[in-house]
Amino acid sequence: MSKKIQAIRGMNDLLPADSNIWSFLDSTISNLLLSYGYKYCRTPNIESTETFARAIGEVTDIVEKEMYTWKDNNGDSLTLRPEGTAGVVRMMIEHNLPREGIQKVFYNGPMFRHERPQKGRYRQFHQVGAEVFGVSDAKIDAELISITQILWKTLGIDAELEINSLGSAQSRASYREILSGYFNDNKDQLDEDSLRRLKTNPLRILDSKNKELESLISGAPKMIDYLDDDSNHHFNALKNYLESLDISYKVNPKLVRGLDYYNQTVFEWISNDLGAQGTICGGGRYDGLVEKMGGNATPAIGFAMGLERIALLIEDKSDQIINKRPHLYFASIGDSANIESMNLSKKIIEALPHITITNDMSIGTLKNQMKKANKSEADFAMILGEQELSEGHISIKPLKGQGVQQSIKLEGIIHHLQEIL
Repeated sequence: MSKKIQAIRGMNDLLPADSNIWSFLDSTISNLLLSYGYKYCRTPNIESTETFARAIGEVTDIVEKEMYTWKDNNGDSLTLRPEGTAGVVRMMIEHNLPREGIQKVFYNGPMFRHERPQKGRYRQFHQVGAEVFGVSDAKIDAELISITQILWKTLGIDAELEINSLGSAQSRASYREILSGYFNDNKDQLDEDSLRRLKTNPLRILDSKNKELESLISGAPKMIDYLDDDSNHHFNALKNYLESLDISYKVNPKLVRGLDYYNQTVFEWISNDLGAQGTICGGGRYDGLVEKMGGNATPAIGFAMGLERIALLIEDKSDQIINKRPHLYFASIGDSANIESMNLSKKIIEALPHITITNDMSIGTLKNQMKKANKSEADFAMILGEQELSEGHISIKPLKGQGVQQSIKLEGIIHHLQEIL
């Protein structure tokens, strides 16, 4: 007997029974972003490895350990995208989009990282991200945070906002030297990972999850104390916007985000309902990235959120927050009635695109079809036999709660459905 074929570990199927939550998330997030004037974009799942190495930084865990990279037949190094921003920046540069004015875009799709799978963290995972190019004012920082807060309210998710400022490139470089000095003075307390980061990017030590380093990190100099005047002004402006929007926040000096390209504003939304994997959305400014990747200097900011983690947070209350589509089950008996059931289904869906119609495909007895209708969780059964068809009528039977079966004229069925659904 041949070995059973299975999905790759950490790359999961979305089963039909679980699809309601994902469809709801996709439409809810997309509609919210469209309402704020963001336009959908899509980049390839595969990019040149250089796209990510240049954007993310070659000495990050993602580039060094987690990317799925290979050489194609031409010898070019290709990579499955581990995050979305680098590809969007490449798209902006390649098509000269910032030249056309402010760009507000969003994307939705799979990302890939070779890491140990755990709850809410997989090797193939899905993100929605929003990116804005061409705006330097803190007003856009506040807009992105406001959008995410509206989303949490819509989904009934309790999340806390943490913010920080990494300052300008100049103030960050000065702070990096100060921080390096502090950690070099305390080298004997650093773990192996932090010693490596001390040589490449000491700010990443602040993001360490090693509890034995908590006291040392808490005593480290704070970036926020070394901001230049422009960075201080930007951060204070953001806080003023958040306070005027009634968005509570906590300034977290240890928040540096995991990628090298961030500057100025960084933020995360944290949920306490997911254990250690509490971050459900993160973002910030990356004003130097477009130029670093070969484009013209362009201020930019964005966020990304992991859909797997959000789906976990709403699965227990999905029945309360997801407005289910009205569902009709169409039972038909006889050749002419079967043909008319298909014609009628097409007309109904054209007129009422928000509903679902299940046509019984077994062509069994009416009794058997009605058994399946009752199991389908449909709201109503539509019943059409040869006799009803000859008389120009169709029967409508409620399948949930109270109500009696009614006979409706065929030409009036769409109007009747509009009244009851």
